[in-house]
Amino acid sequence: MDHPVPDPDWTALLAARDGGAAPGGALAPLFAPILAAPATADGCRVVGRLAQTLDGRIATATGSSQWIGGHGDILHTHRLRALCHAVVVGAGTVRHDDPRLTTREVPGPDPVRIVIDTERRLSTDYRVFREGPPTLLACAEDAAGSDRHGTAEVLRLPRDPAGGIAPAALLCSLAARGLTRIFVEGGGLTVSRFLAAGCLDRLHVTVAPVLLGSGIPAFTLPEVARIADGLRFTWRVHEIPPDILLDIPLDRVRPGCAA
Repeated sequence: MDHPVPDPDWTALLAARDGGAAPGGALAPLFAPILAAPATADGCRVVGRLAQTLDGRIATATGSSQWIGGHGDILHTHRLRALCHAVVVGAGTVRHDDPRLTTREVPGPDPVRIVIDTERRLSTDYRVFREGPPTLLACAEDAAGSDRHGTAEVLRLPRDPAGGIAPAALLCSLAARGLTRIFVEGGGLTVSRFLAAGCLDRLHVTVAPVLLGSGIPAFTLPEVARIADGLRFTWRVHEIPPDILLDIPLDRVRPGCAA
């Protein structure tokens, strides 16, 4: 599709994506940390992202989640896709939203799409398995089926102790393919699993001025007995009207550890 002429700040970020000079401008404080060189053994830089209501919900009880955030959040999400080599989503996000996971709202390359479906229960009817950029279906190494799922290549990985795909194993496998800047877009369980495994360098949380009163919580993490045991961190707040965006440096910390 045709895009409007990009602003110089975004052009500089796109140039820095592939090894250009460190970007400046208004967008740099939010996006430059994502472009920083990896400092972990797996060689990846990983950012997670969720959009939630003021009362901490990412969807209604029936699973409706489009759209919690406004246009600013959609633009931000597409920018993250364009700056990263790969975008990761869970099976629930594909099932409820049937996303394309492309960069339709901004100039920039589409990421490789990674769908985590541990038991390989999704059909090939969803758009990520029929059209668009390259897709990998990450499933358990003992899941039945062939090495293709629609147009997607099947990536078999070990389970973690909780029964899902081990996030660390996925990152190592992606890094071996040259995919080292990873955007974990959702949903809440997928982002939570990466966080609980200590596999997020940064977390972006959009908070929309909406109250639902019930619904699916943003985070599902190991329970703590005391407030002091909760994960505390610093953050910077950015306005993406009509919402706000919290930029949180995690540096691979796990819940139960001091950030």
